[in-house]
Amino acid sequence: MAEASVESRYLAAGANRYSAAADWGEDGFVAFGSDTNVCIWSPTDSRGISKILSGHTSHVRAVKFLPRLKDEKLIHLVTGGDDKELRLWTIDLETGSASCVQIVQEHREPINCIAALEAIASKNARRIFVTGAADATVKVWALQEGQIVLLQTIKTPKGYLPLAVALSRLDIEGSRVILAVAGTTNVVQIFTASLGDGTAGLEFTPQATLPGHENWIRSLDFVSEKAEQGSDLLLASASQDKYIRLWRIHQGTALSALNATGLDLSVDALTPGNKIHKISAGGTKYCLMFEALLLGHEDWIYSARWSRAAAAGKFQLLSASADNSLSIWESDPESGIWIIVARLGEVSKEKGATTATGSIGGFWTGLWSPSGTTVITLGRTGSWRRWDYDADEDMWKQNFAVSGHTRAVTAISWSRDGAYLLSTSSDQTTRLHAEWTTAAHTEQRNTWHEMSRPQIHGYDLNCISTLGPASFVSGADEKLMRVFTEPKAVARMLSRLTNATTASSDIAAAPDAANMPVLGLSNKAIDVVDDDDLAKEGAVLSAPTAETDPADRDSAVDPASVLRRSALEIDHPPFEESLARHTLWPEVEKLYGHGYEISCLAASHDGSLIASACKASSLNHAVIRLYETRRWTELKPALQAHALTVTRLRFSADDDHLLSVGRDRQWAVFAREKNKEEEDGRCGYQLLQANPKGHARMILDAAWAPPVGGDSARVFATAGRDKQVKVWIKKGSDGERDGESGPQFELGKAIAEEHPVTALDFLPEVTKDGLLLLAVGTEAGRLSVLSLKVEGGKVSVVSTLVVRPELCLPKAVMQLAWRPAREGQEGPELAIAGEDGSLRIYRFALQ
Repeated sequence: MAEASVESRYLAAGANRYSAAADWGEDGFVAFGSDTNVCIWSPTDSRGISKILSGHTSHVRAVKFLPRLKDEKLIHLVTGGDDKELRLWTIDLETGSASCVQIVQEHREPINCIAALEAIASKNARRIFVTGAADATVKVWALQEGQIVLLQTIKTPKGYLPLAVALSRLDIEGSRVILAVAGTTNVVQIFTASLGDGTAGLEFTPQATLPGHENWIRSLDFVSEKAEQGSDLLLASASQDKYIRLWRIHQGTALSALNATGLDLSVDALTPGNKIHKISAGGTKYCLMFEALLLGHEDWIYSARWSRAAAAGKFQLLSASADNSLSIWESDPESGIWIIVARLGEVSKEKGATTATGSIGGFWTGLWSPSGTTVITLGRTGSWRRWDYDADEDMWKQNFAVSGHTRAVTAISWSRDGAYLLSTSSDQTTRLHAEWTTAAHTEQRNTWHEMSRPQIHGYDLNCISTLGPASFVSGADEKLMRVFTEPKAVARMLSRLTNATTASSDIAAAPDAANMPVLGLSNKAIDVVDDDDLAKEGAVLSAPTAETDPADRDSAVDPASVLRRSALEIDHPPFEESLARHTLWPEVEKLYGHGYEISCLAASHDGSLIASACKASSLNHAVIRLYETRRWTELKPALQAHALTVTRLRFSADDDHLLSVGRDRQWAVFAREKNKEEEDGRCGYQLLQANPKGHARMILDAAWAPPVGGDSARVFATAGRDKQVKVWIKKGSDGERDGESGPQFELGKAIAEEHPVTALDFLPEVTKDGLLLLAVGTEAGRLSVLSLKVEGGKVSVVSTLVVRPELCLPKAVMQLAWRPAREGQEGPELAIAGEDGSLRIYRFALQ
């Protein structure tokens, strides 16, 4: 087998919603957990996610970069998760390659948090880090000679589970270290250790318990006030009680600590809440006292992090909360009171009527860039938000970031011209992905982004198919299908950003935009409002109150139902709130008839027919229903062939044949009745051939090959859980349709795979050498491309291109779809939908 030359064009994945599941390293890379993967993203690079690291077998909960030593060419990354494994990864700065170099499983339960420290003692530089897990232990580790070594295991007092840990040096040399631990309790535990001349004798000992919080503590972070010897440390603790507490660690006596804070108090005058705790490390005495209580959030606070630019005079704290806000705190230079100097995130008046589009469910983590001029945060949708500080205007400005599905990507479909890709997922969203190609793109290169979120649903979405240049149909865990059409606002935005062309007549007939009403599953068409008109009618558009005139109250408009014209008149990919609120597509039709959840659907290439099937355990429900798209009526009778759930439906390129495969191990081909009109509401298709023993186990996918050599054979492929890819071929003309005297599809080639095959797709065009390219995806996430030659009624495998393991998926490949050829395209591009929640587009370089 040969290896294919494969280039990653687009990687999309939603982040895991854990406060410790992301970190921003000193080299500018952000690493975050996504399902079982770890994604690498550089926010300054418009390409988005650059690499997906696979290896964990369960959700990744904690991610941390280890400090890089001087002149070191490798970045070290430590990750942990629900699989109880601690993994050490290295990223080569010169080549960009990444690999897992060590796996350690010392914890007995999921790893919740990681904190790192670069400790310097004598002439040797070492890295110490700690992990906290649900087994009620905190473990201390050292990175020595490229390997991690366990130094100590600390059992948490009273058996609570650690959710947050923080490490810091107590002196510049790093010979004395302080550790803070908190979690499913309302206190912070303080430990100290002395490194001495080595780490062999390292041992953290408990020193103090800090009371004050009233609920679980979610985040801890240390910062040094000044980059000089003897500087005080500040510890921030963020809690579910909606408050942040600041604690000061001072070297010396209690009175000297009070003098450092500027308070004219004696030790005896302190209240129990302001008790000064005496601690020691390596024979040096310190005192620790409560510094300040930060009030401002209205819900749980998930993270609080100090800016790493604090040493340069920018002393700021970033907090992320479930109240949908990201706050930046500074100490007032005159009064010393901590105040919010910037509040980013949701604006209350723009919160919509539903949680699907109007609320992002809070922020789970907030991260600083190494320079302190950019912040990013993660919301409920798995998407990142980013703000950059504009020094000239002294304000934070939002910028586009990365997004992706948070659960399995169940289906994908290219637009007919290949301009954009639609994806559906078990996270109950449909997303549109396209290339940013306009001159406004400063880097002058095409990059992929999520450009629209047409459907936000209340059921898990299972299947999708485009109907034309501006509409699609989707099916979910409900008994009906929904048809959507592209609104004007989105069409114009896509035209501007991607140079996509939509017929002016289609745009003129389309509604302006869409929104989702309260408790609704259907997107309703709405009108776009000019910004000037919105300002004039502000009184009417504001929320009515008890004092509002009844006539005005009846005519008042929910701000969430209004779309400003300027909202999508942008020269960059839309931000997350725009994707969730402003890029919905209106629903134009519902298609009924099935008795159970929709399992699969397919639209004919001319967009005139929709074939669909539902989950079934009997002949009555395992039927295939056809709908025509002119009047949106079902064509009778339904097609019968299967006894169990139909797993995939595919129309041939000329729409003359419909192929179905199912869990009952059989495939069936239906042929169009060319001499009959469909005006009378008849189906227009009838069974040509069924093979009840197509595979030894259930068939999971099928695909038609493009026509080969003019009038020669029709070819399709099927794949199943029996680890077989089978290519079927039919010779000659269609002849009779009685299933016996007419030409039959026969097995042309059976190809064995190592794992059950879950996805197939043929490249829509024959190669220059007259070969068929068949992409194959397996349950183990492996990808390959088979080159097939059809000659003389026989099928042979010319070559097999195997995708490199690091580009494969950790879970099953759900669907594959080759991109329709476009002008200027450098090579075939394959879209890959993964059970791991990732969506990928790979470009293949064919020799």
